[in-house]
Amino acid sequence: MKEFTIENMLDLNETIAKELFEGKTYPWEVLPEIGTFIKKLGESLDPEEYERRGEDVWIARTASVAPTACVNGPAIIGKNAEVRHCAFIRGNAIVGEGSVVGNSTELKNVVLFNSVQVPHYNYVGDSVLGYKSHMGAGSICSNVKSDKKLVVVKNGEEKIETGLKKFGAMLGDHVEVGCGSVLNPGTVIGRNTNIYPLSPVRGCVPADSIYKKAGDIVKKK
Repeated sequence: MKEFTIENMLDLNETIAKELFEGKTYPWEVLPEIGTFIKKLGESLDPEEYERRGEDVWIARTASVAPTACVNGPAIIGKNAEVRHCAFIRGNAIVGEGSVVGNSTELKNVVLFNSVQVPHYNYVGDSVLGYKSHMGAGSICSNVKSDKKLVVVKNGEEKIETGLKKFGAMLGDHVEVGCGSVLNPGTVIGRNTNIYPLSPVRGCVPADSIYKKAGDIVKKK
């Protein structure tokens, strides 16, 4: 599972939440701590750069938030981020600098690194999206198994018990997810990988790959 550690998936210099990941091995280990971390970090933000709006909501003064968007705390919206018409941020969400949260996109218990795009009809729950990752229109992170059992991360014969009932997807830096794809609970995608549109994805997908369908994953040339 070494390929899917924080060190090999994520550039911690591209998130305001760097401290949240420090001392941990895998990115999903931060999921239970996001809300508490936001409250602590929010109190330390420079009021000249971040405006506090309501309870536990901090929005960068350079960010653009549509009047029709709903932002519930705890939440931090980073510098130059864009939260578009009818976006729904349910809470426990960090939206990185320069990121886009689009029309009818819903976020819950997530960390979006800088320059992430979830711009069209996306659901991202209990997930971490690395620097410059992008989810195509209608692609979602499914975060609860149909049998409601705890999520296990699987990479071939390797398995890690997470102890989490809610776990969406972990995307490394520069991951591209095609339109209409479903990332099933416990999906982990390495850096610089592309997912074909309309893909149902499970388990771990290596870095620098193209995921065409289950059993058909090729290395980028």
